[in-house]
Amino acid sequence: MKMAFVLFDGLTTLDVVGFYDAVTRLRVIDPDTNVSWDFCALTEWVTDDRGLTMKANRIQPNLGEYDLVFVPGGFATRQLRFDDRFIGWLRTAENAPLLVSVCTGALLLGACGFLAGKTATTNPSAYDLLLPYCRVLAKKRIVKDGAVITAGGVAASIDLGLAVAEHLTDTDTALKVQTLMDYPYYRPGLMFTAV
Repeated sequence: MKMAFVLFDGLTTLDVVGFYDAVTRLRVIDPDTNVSWDFCALTEWVTDDRGLTMKANRIQPNLGEYDLVFVPGGFATRQLRFDDRFIGWLRTAENAPLLVSVCTGALLLGACGFLAGKTATTNPSAYDLLLPYCRVLAKKRIVKDGAVITAGGVAASIDLGLAVAEHLTDTDTALKVQTLMDYPYYRPGLMFTAV
């Protein structure tokens, strides 16, 4: 499982870190597992919505090279969805087996056309912005529709990481990750699957 964590200026750090911490622990549980990841951006350095600077280790890679592409949110997504360069790059993820977003990262997936005809969710403050991009807006914490998984607001990123760990492996493994994180709030089967 080769994962891309998409970074951009103005992202919300917990969106990235919550998911990252949970899903990358799959390799902690089983060091021999085939789990790897890159931090990908259009520039080497990005700055979050409160001034924290992060370094990407891959600059503008073809995101179609990855098995899972993760897109965080942040207030900046409201404008970034109209940025042709960024959206053009994000569209290279079109054939990735799994597209995952948290919070307003769903707006970016929507701007790429990845949510057309699908059920999706986002931060409750952005429900109205997501509506034009998807078939059904689900007011759920985590929604899976085909190869796309979207999650609600910021702290949902931790539950999302655990749900994706469960999706990729099994419930027992997700519960081991939950225990390692000392995170008591996750419930197995939390992901809503659209039909």
